Amino acid sequence: MQSELRKQLLDAFTNAGESYLSGQRLAELVGCSRTAVWKHIEELRKEGFELEAVRKKGYRIVKTPEKLTADEIMLGLTTCFIGKNIHYEESVESTQKIAHQLAAKNVPEGTVVIADEQRSGRGRMNRNWHSPKYTGIWMSLILRPNIPLSKAPQLTLLTAVAIVQAIEEITGITAEIKWPNDVLIQGRKITGILTELQAEADRIHSIIIGIGINVNQKKEDFPRELQEKASSLLIEKGTPVSRAEMIRSIFKHFEKLYLLYLDKGFFPIKLLWESYAISIGKILKARTLTEVIEGKALGITEEGVLKIEDASGTIHHVYSADIEL
Repeated sequence: MQSELRKQLLDAFTNAGESYLSGQRLAELVGCSRTAVWKHIEELRKEGFELEAVRKKGYRIVKTPEKLTADEIMLGLTTCFIGKNIHYEESVESTQKIAHQLAAKNVPEGTVVIADEQRSGRGRMNRNWHSPKYTGIWMSLILRPNIPLSKAPQLTLLTAVAIVQAIEEITGITAEIKWPNDVLIQGRKITGILTELQAEADRIHSIIIGIGINVNQKKEDFPRELQEKASSLLIEKGTPVSRAEMIRSIFKHFEKLYLLYLDKGFFPIKLLWESYAISIGKILKARTLTEVIEGKALGITEEGVLKIEDASGTIHHVYSADIEL
């Protein structure tokens, strides 16, 4: 985890925007000596930040590093608690695994585990998730909502809405959601979401939301079997996308939706989700563990369960399935 002083320093630069901050002013803002400020600025330079120093004016950040770092994400972060504690690793087996360990240690709500590479990333039903180095966003978010166990899947849908909103804000591209946890652009998968619980029979200790987003992969970066099914923001936009900027936008939209959800319940999230859903009103197949249901997708229930009307007019409630449009 980052030091509190480093966070305050980055907050100061964020609030200053294009303006310079003197060593003395920085020392006053973060409550330390000018020597300590200089030491942290040198650490930022080692991470790849380019800081301009002008005599009698002070410092300002002019360029952030190519490699994803916790400090780069913090620079410009406007949330109150989502992403305020970042555990960054260059390469891990799985961010979910680390997030489970941290959640058990009672880290603050909103703590995020981020890696530049996952060696054993996974999606729903234990499928592999391709997570190559320096190309995507591989992260896990720890939440502690006071909600019944049955409502936990609603947070998967909320996360999908936040990601769609962030993609639109940063790239201008309209993405769509395929129930329950895929974000698509032009029918090809950009994002997967995996929601897991630490809970007892009657209460949730924590919800851990794993998010994998293909950001700057080229087509040849995907395994051959995925090249027609998967895409990235780079492929769709035609130019590279800042991963740190994308993460900050996701955190901002997620926090806003999460606070709305805790205050007003799932209904406003449900309306937003349905407005982005690719499957509503379409004929689809839902492959569950026990059967295949074919019919028209009517929408989702208040719990986030998919409703499908088959040819006989029977309405099926689908809790978990693979969807084929």
